[in-house]
Amino acid sequence: MGVNMSEQDIQKIIQSVLQNIEAVSEQNSGHQVLHSNDNTNPPKPLKMKRVLPLSQQINTAELSHQVNEPGANGVFVRIEDAIEAGYIAQLNYVKHFQLKDREKIIAAIREAVIENKEKLAQMVFEETKLGRYEDKIAKHELVASKTPGTEDITTAAFSGDEGLTIVEQAPFGLVGAVTPVTNPTETIINNSISLLAAGNAVVLNVHPSSKASCAFVVNLINQAIQDAGGPKNLVSMVKDPTLETLNRIIESPKVKLLVGTGGPGMVKTLLKSGKKAIGAGAGNPPVIVDETADLKQAAKSIIEGASFDNNLLCIAEKELFVIDSVADDLIFQMLNEGAYMLDQQQLSKLMSFALEENVHQEAGGCSLDNKREYHVSKDWVGKDAASFLRQIGVACEENIKLLICEVDFDHPFVQLEQMMPVFPIVRVGDLDEAIEMALLAEHGNRHTAIMHSKNVDHLTKFARAIETTIFVKNASSLAGVGFGGEGHTTMTIAGPTGEGITSAKTFTRQRRCVLAEGGFRIIG
Repeated sequence: MGVNMSEQDIQKIIQSVLQNIEAVSEQNSGHQVLHSNDNTNPPKPLKMKRVLPLSQQINTAELSHQVNEPGANGVFVRIEDAIEAGYIAQLNYVKHFQLKDREKIIAAIREAVIENKEKLAQMVFEETKLGRYEDKIAKHELVASKTPGTEDITTAAFSGDEGLTIVEQAPFGLVGAVTPVTNPTETIINNSISLLAAGNAVVLNVHPSSKASCAFVVNLINQAIQDAGGPKNLVSMVKDPTLETLNRIIESPKVKLLVGTGGPGMVKTLLKSGKKAIGAGAGNPPVIVDETADLKQAAKSIIEGASFDNNLLCIAEKELFVIDSVADDLIFQMLNEGAYMLDQQQLSKLMSFALEENVHQEAGGCSLDNKREYHVSKDWVGKDAASFLRQIGVACEENIKLLICEVDFDHPFVQLEQMMPVFPIVRVGDLDEAIEMALLAEHGNRHTAIMHSKNVDHLTKFARAIETTIFVKNASSLAGVGFGGEGHTTMTIAGPTGEGITSAKTFTRQRRCVLAEGGFRIIG
């Protein structure tokens, strides 16, 4: 009978043997030699010392740097302790919890988020001072309800004359994740459901400007997990995240996979780590409206997507290229839907505070280009349209959600991922010119693009040219992540690394098991 032993089993045996040798050395430190005619009683055989599993060797109570405050479940003062706790939790999770247990845990997380969606939205809104409260409620509902769970984890089987082969999706282990300030708690919820469904644990380095909200949701998730019978610290974070704590996560040998949601600089950092990294970078999504489009529907959809949460979403419409023959009609429909048209003087005033000169030639925005003349002012990212109007001295209704302006292609609002409810419109002569400009404005991010047209050939031509991860036809950009559209949602759209709309299976590695020589074949 053959015995299958893993490398870990062999190491345990070696460790036990070494411990016994040390014990013998101590016992025979006087170099006593026993002869067959000695009356001295021989030493009793030594018992093999049992080596505890790693998860039992380390007492989690010794992780004394966990934040000892109400509502700090999974939040640590030291990043090393957050990593250690997550590592231990994942070992326990994958060894003692089945798929049905994972789904029970995920169901508890979904329920906890839905019950606390208003509180989460309010906390994020007050801490980050970005976006719109009501839209943040909708985002929390979306990630809680439309992030896939264990149903996304499948097994493939191949049966034939030579036996049976199965391919399963296994966890990586402990995953290090970086989250943005634009969708902080939503990204944690979305990533946590996906990662836990795949059997992983996660240690987070959140954006410092959202750390209080993130600590709250990490506590909420961990409490839900434990209430469902799961282990503690499956989701962990450091209380005060910095670039140094991110580097500790990247460098830790206990972190097997890196996941980043944010700008191109962050993605580049993760990709240089030498580990597998899944990166969701910036985008600058263009929208094209041609002469065949339903202009009323196009106007409504564009405003819905471009104004949602004050344009914070990376998938949101950022600039419009419209065929000149229908431009006036489209603008009229947008005004009817509640947009406000800026004249050139108002636009100049707005640019004076919404943009900053790139005096140090630093890269930023939706690409690593450091030659740009302007950057977006961080003070105005995610602010309400009404706030911009008040700043330029325009009395307005609070319900205005989007400001529109006619500009040339080279305008900074076209070229920058501004993440503000200020929407530039560029007139073009024909579809070819629109596509050419859209490709340049998108900067090769291959993130998201939108088109409104009744001409299938036009839609196909743009989709083939732009090559984006998400391409939305005749709808708001929100449909691309399952909000008013079919399919699951994600807050981590991995365009730079190619995984696309991430889900549980994205965060797994394939393992193949083969039973050969006709084994298990029941058909003769």
